[in-house]
Amino acid sequence: MDYALTLRNNNKIYSRINTRQHDLQCSADFNIRFVMSGSENYQLGKRQLYIHPDSFLILNKGTQYASSVASNDPARSFSINFDQKFLDDFKNCWMHKHENLLSQPDLIQKQEREFNETIYPFKGDIRYNIFHLKHHLDNNTQDELLINEYLHHCLINYYRIYNDEIFKKAERLSFLNNSTRVEILRRLNLAKEYLYSYYNKNISLEELAAHACLSVNHLLRTFKQAFNVTPHQFLVQLRLQRAQLLLKTTRYPINEVVSMVGFECPSSFIRLFRTHYKVTPLKYRQTA
Repeated sequence: MDYALTLRNNNKIYSRINTRQHDLQCSADFNIRFVMSGSENYQLGKRQLYIHPDSFLILNKGTQYASSVASNDPARSFSINFDQKFLDDFKNCWMHKHENLLSQPDLIQKQEREFNETIYPFKGDIRYNIFHLKHHLDNNTQDELLINEYLHHCLINYYRIYNDEIFKKAERLSFLNNSTRVEILRRLNLAKEYLYSYYNKNISLEELAAHACLSVNHLLRTFKQAFNVTPHQFLVQLRLQRAQLLLKTTRYPINEVVSMVGFECPSSFIRLFRTHYKVTPLKYRQTA
């Protein structure tokens, strides 16, 4: 179902079925972009980011981008544009104590406004929140109080993910200099984005390290420190996750799913899937 909803506080919500490429655009607000089915490609400068139903992308206000459908089928997208006043008010409430907010209701948040524009995992509370919000909107709810409560919780859930994906992972890096940790994590996120986007290709370690502007050994050491898995382990988990989604939502034969997610050997895929999910791919499909 397609709709474009603008609330009285200027928050905006879009649900669209995309089938074509969109030319260069500029993000007017901070926004969060999801793909409910299919996949989309976003070009941010020289970066190519592929968004699937298990991930989402944030764009800061003023970011230039182009997007296109990256799947054989149309992509069903869902996006939220947050009005700057609503976003600033949320940041104040998130960062300051209640007594400060009561005595200084117009307190200005000094935290930097730019978030790390990268791919984040779409799971847990934020997934639950967005699916419920979309269900209400698909059923034509007009209750703006309810809708804005969902948007508030969406920001809470995003901040928690941002804290886990950026700050906590930076803390794991064994560098004393904070600016060094931040720069290393920025480069590691480039590697992670590359794995998210090209998970079904034959990715070499040298290729991945070059994309992240790190040496091979530096990538291996710091990636494991930040994400608790090696790049190969991360890639295998991602391929299994995407295979699980295909088994649940499509009728592609299992051998075709194996090829679509980048595995070469069906028997190896079945063994890995059973080890990871405690069920064979066939049984998972029958019970999903």
